[in-house]
Amino acid sequence: FAGNLDNHYTFDNFVEGRSNQLGRAAAWQAALKPGDRAHNPLLLYGGTGLGKTHLMFAAGNQMCRQNPGMRVMYLRSEQFFSAMMKALQDKTMDAFKRLFQQVDALLIDDIQFIAGKESTQDEFFHTFNALHSQEKQLVISSDRPPKAMVTLEERLRSRFEWGLTVDIQPPDLETRQAILRAKAERSRRQVEGAVIELIARRVQSNIRE
Repeated sequence: FAGNLDNHYTFDNFVEGRSNQLGRAAAWQAALKPGDRAHNPLLLYGGTGLGKTHLMFAAGNQMCRQNPGMRVMYLRSEQFFSAMMKALQDKTMDAFKRLFQQVDALLIDDIQFIAGKESTQDEFFHTFNALHSQEKQLVISSDRPPKAMVTLEERLRSRFEWGLTVDIQPPDLETRQAILRAKAERSRRQVEGAVIELIARRVQSNIRE
């Protein structure tokens, strides 16, 4: 089953700090017990470049390691939208619905982009219901909490709050330094502590920067 997972992102190479500790723990629990109501859906929200996608991939990869036959699918919300538009044009909506409703875990990134798209919201609503009723795991990321998605349908907002919603904060100085040291080790580069501290102090909000 090809589910678009990037196996480079794992829990082992995720750098944990106070800002993302709860998010990491929640993603780990969702991966260990997929479908458990306490973490289903799991919604991770926060700014760009704070590790939400890393945690989603890590959870998906962990699920597949525990159960190699598990069907885990990762998509950005715009990919869901594009696939749905193509299915409408090709008159293959039944196949589209079957594809998404037969997975064991669905990971949807940047869900805020379906806000305002009525037909996409409607289709995702039915997909969500079908998976949740079968106790299939849903992991969703967003740049804001459900209540702040003002153009998102109320019925979707309420469903996103059924499980656990976790705020991923920008990392503190120590976590930024740890991330840089881990990156240097993975790329096998020697970087002086003073350089790491300088970068960590200058770039404070976005890990990708």
